[in-house]
Amino acid sequence: MSNERATAGDFASHWQERLDFLRAKHHVPGAALAVLVDGEIHELASGVLNRATGVEVTPDSVFQSGSIAKVYTATVIMRLVDEGKLDLDALVVDVLPEFGTPDPEATKVITVRQLLSHSGGLTNDFHHDTGRGDDCLAKYVAAAREVPLALPPGTAASYAGLGFVVLGRIIEVLTGKTWDQAMKDMLFTPLGLERSMTLPEEVLRFRAAMGHLGAPGQDPDPAPVWDIQPRSTGPAARVLVSAGDMVRFARMHLDGGVAPDGTRVLSAESVAAMRHREVDSPDRWTVSADGWGLGWCLYDQEGFRGFGHDGSAVSQHALLRIFPGSGVAIALMTNSGNARALYVELFTELLGALGITMPEPFAPASPPITVDATPFFGTYRRTGVIITVSEQDGKPHVRYEFVDDAAGVSPPLESELKPVTDTIFAAYFAGSGISEEMPVIFTITGGTQYCWVGMRAAPKIA
Repeated sequence: MSNERATAGDFASHWQERLDFLRAKHHVPGAALAVLVDGEIHELASGVLNRATGVEVTPDSVFQSGSIAKVYTATVIMRLVDEGKLDLDALVVDVLPEFGTPDPEATKVITVRQLLSHSGGLTNDFHHDTGRGDDCLAKYVAAAREVPLALPPGTAASYAGLGFVVLGRIIEVLTGKTWDQAMKDMLFTPLGLERSMTLPEEVLRFRAAMGHLGAPGQDPDPAPVWDIQPRSTGPAARVLVSAGDMVRFARMHLDGGVAPDGTRVLSAESVAAMRHREVDSPDRWTVSADGWGLGWCLYDQEGFRGFGHDGSAVSQHALLRIFPGSGVAIALMTNSGNARALYVELFTELLGALGITMPEPFAPASPPITVDATPFFGTYRRTGVIITVSEQDGKPHVRYEFVDDAAGVSPPLESELKPVTDTIFAAYFAGSGISEEMPVIFTITGGTQYCWVGMRAAPKIA
């Protein structure tokens, strides 16, 4: 297409064709794509929501957005800041006295700002089910007092879903509402988001996507369950949404906090604060995040500057990219494990047509280099995950296993480690819900060695 932005009809027709082709090429059963460009939102759909039923994806279909829920929670937190009910630099224990960790001294210094920027030292894979009651977040925060920190507060940005559940509980305490109700009243309703929700039973009114699992390069089959997240992890992992509604949420952030009807949802100062770089990211590849703002991943590479987030839930994968310099926002919602390959190829083409350059995909060093990995051999442990680095068939090898409350999230993932630098390796994880090259990073802080996978730090224990 010589000029993808010539007319709205040309734009939609061309990218519908590319979405259909690339979705099929990468064996993704269904996908929804929404693009904000030149002030207009284009909503496209392709494939089926569920291969067992054959129900087609439509633009208004609802998908799980997984961890993109975090930026919705962060936005409501910032509304409370705007209302004068919360200070970003307040100590969490001063706002939420029931908050705690096994380290009393560390507990005393963790701030709200650190939770929003993943720099509070909390961990991620604490999938503790506290039931379906309205007290589920309160019970989760109480149970989390026994969960060890991943690393000392303020050390680095280690992805921490637990911290966003704590933020969800802060929302409940300061509003007197459940997190679910606060999201409706403070975000979904003011923005007119009719296909955005937080509870599974609310999805029954809509066409809903089913995750699919299967080996790479083959058409996958429907997953045995639709969702595995307990209600208690909602603030970190469950906003159920259409691609179009996700882009409408993004447009509010692009428009300085104002809804299309003129309603001010967030102050311009809070919108800017969320995009201010709070901390660098030790892992710049997993979600293309060079740093973290308050909830947002920040992209800061030549030709690719903006913010966004990724999310996954039972092989439903969602990607949100926002570029304020171009007024562009793109949301891709999918229902299978090979979404990353679809994202890379589709977004490289689409963003390229809009003058935005995708970063090079993460990959082993080329030409290959030789690195002595034996100093990194051992066992690394954080709540929910055990990482074992060893030698197998004469080559460095990693095993990533979910345990504790996270057991059953996925079968163990294993891969050869191929050097990228002397401390960064590439692991190709291919399983029923994942198929991508991921960075495995080793650092030493305060005399402790850490292994980072998926932006999450795990200390060496043996």
